Amino acid sequence: MVVSIIDLAIKAVAVATIPHNRRPSSSVAWLLLIIITPLLGLVIFFVIGSPFVRGRRYAVQERADRAITSRAVSLPDVPDGADLPDGLDSVVRLNRQLTSMPMLGGTSHGLFGDYTASLAAMTAAVRAAQHRVHLEMYILARDAATEEFFEAMADAVRRGVVVRVLYDHIGSRKYPGFKQMNQTMTRDGIQWHQMMPIKPLQGRWRRPDLRNHRKLLVVDSRVAFMGSQNLIDSSYLMPANLRIGRHWLDLNIQLSGPIISSLEAVFALDWMSETGESLADEVAQPEVDEGDQPLQLVPSGPGYRTMPNLRLFTALIHRAQHRLSITSPYFVPEESLLEAVTTAAYRGVEVELFVSEGADQFVVQHAQASYYQGLLEAGVRIYLYPKPTVLHAKFFTVDDVAGVIGSSNMDYRSFGLDYEISLLGTAPEFVADLQRIADGYRRVCRELTAEEWSARSPGLRYVENVTRLMAALQ
Repeated sequence: MVVSIIDLAIKAVAVATIPHNRRPSSSVAWLLLIIITPLLGLVIFFVIGSPFVRGRRYAVQERADRAITSRAVSLPDVPDGADLPDGLDSVVRLNRQLTSMPMLGGTSHGLFGDYTASLAAMTAAVRAAQHRVHLEMYILARDAATEEFFEAMADAVRRGVVVRVLYDHIGSRKYPGFKQMNQTMTRDGIQWHQMMPIKPLQGRWRRPDLRNHRKLLVVDSRVAFMGSQNLIDSSYLMPANLRIGRHWLDLNIQLSGPIISSLEAVFALDWMSETGESLADEVAQPEVDEGDQPLQLVPSGPGYRTMPNLRLFTALIHRAQHRLSITSPYFVPEESLLEAVTTAAYRGVEVELFVSEGADQFVVQHAQASYYQGLLEAGVRIYLYPKPTVLHAKFFTVDDVAGVIGSSNMDYRSFGLDYEISLLGTAPEFVADLQRIADGYRRVCRELTAEEWSARSPGLRYVENVTRLMAALQ
């Protein structure tokens, strides 16, 4: 009798509280888990049920937003002289309203789709550093591929350059040489800190799957890199990957100009969140150069309650008139994004989606696959990048009017649980550069047909449905 009353009470409380400020799909997933296994479901909900940071981290986020707003208060939403395509001025205003960051000028110095070339360019930038190097990575490892970069940071310190490094604690700790990497960075005078550390014995605990997934490098307020590439060997050095020849294919962009002040502001925010130290005096004052390309950085993550990346993505996709090209390694879309993509296809927009034929994560692979049927029925063309390569680039283009590149996947994690950065560009050459990358992928990929997909086994369909429900638990 007592057990039945407790069981009923748990379910009654769950029904009344879980849907508050939560997406319908997420609410349904949580309620189903608690109804099936009340006690276990309740424990899991208390551990990972809140997708937001609270307390000190949220206070730091609010202070940073106020500081960014005050520094850029005199700047317009869009740089004077920038010729934005019709309808995009409202998207820029949306981004600024949600993140405090205006559109600024900047110059793209090219995209790096080659892993080795990207590492070499970042290493060269560090070797030329004179004042500061700020590195922020989700995964950081010292190995044969990254050794030269670490040596470049150590050389920079010896020249009197201040080198600061942030990396995600959980994201990096499982890779070979983790402890040695920390020891050598300390020995070399590099200032380093772990982001979002989970260390219960030191009183550092939060929802364990809230992570900082950003990837950026800023040198001397002069040159910057951002995109999808972590600082680790392209095989991630895992035995299973080495055994089957699996490597990651990424995409980074090199930037200069006023847009770097936005990247510096993001690094300063994350540095203060982990150390309590303010770098406000080192962040360049945002300014406008009419000769630069219009660019806007959109940070997002559990410190933001409005999911800025999701709103940017859906707003741009609804703007598509002719062509929409999406590359996302983990495509597990939230309801509004899925509707935007399929609606675009039903409107007659040519929609293409590039994903990996074989992902590196079982749950994500099958959760993603659960959406293929609806996408194919809407007319979306799905291109599979041949395994064992993991297509890890994250970008999309809308007609020839806008492009976005960054660290954010199009999945539940990137919208609500991970700190991300996305870069919006509207210059024709910016969009064309991204589209050339997608054109190259298309030549390598094979297209998934509706006939092939409908022939899959009932067992696979069952797994897809279960993992789709699991993906909604956030």
